[in-house]
Amino acid sequence: MGKGRLEAFSDGVIAIVITIMVLEMKAPHSAEPDALRPVLPAFLSYVLSFIYVGIYWNNHHHIFNVVQRVSGMTLWANLHLLFWLSLIPFVTRWMGESHFGTWPVAAYGTVLLLCAIAWEIERRVLLRVHDQESALARAMRVNVKEVVTLILYAVAIAAAFVNSWLACALYVVVAAIWFVPDRRIEREIEIHK
Repeated sequence: MGKGRLEAFSDGVIAIVITIMVLEMKAPHSAEPDALRPVLPAFLSYVLSFIYVGIYWNNHHHIFNVVQRVSGMTLWANLHLLFWLSLIPFVTRWMGESHFGTWPVAAYGTVLLLCAIAWEIERRVLLRVHDQESALARAMRVNVKEVVTLILYAVAIAAAFVNSWLACALYVVVAAIWFVPDRRIEREIEIHK
């Protein structure tokens, strides 16, 4: 089965997620610079979420550069990932409007954790439909970043109940870990040109 429709659909959903996030931000009614202060938490939540959605789009694009075929399970695994990504605008707005309240920050981390789990499921499904010597298998065998990410999200969710800013700092750390696209795939592409 070809991968083109899956990539096009995923790109469209991700673009809609980003659009919804920006539309959820409310502009202040006043023209004074001080009017921006109350919307700063919403803006900071948006920036973090935009980076996260961008990271998923970027890595999705990279991984599908080396994907040779997809299966029916791949389609479902991808939909599973898109489902959790589609919840990011909701928790982003809740976190911003609550000024980083405990439960919204924990819910944000839960959605990020479920996105990461969905990414791992999709990675494993893709590996099943590719032979062990494929570029995908060679690039994706080791998944240290993925495991560290899952651990940091779990710690951040628990930390939200102690200090929501600590949890947010951990979310920023995870984003920083993933900000640079996954070089494993780029190396495989370069090696086998």
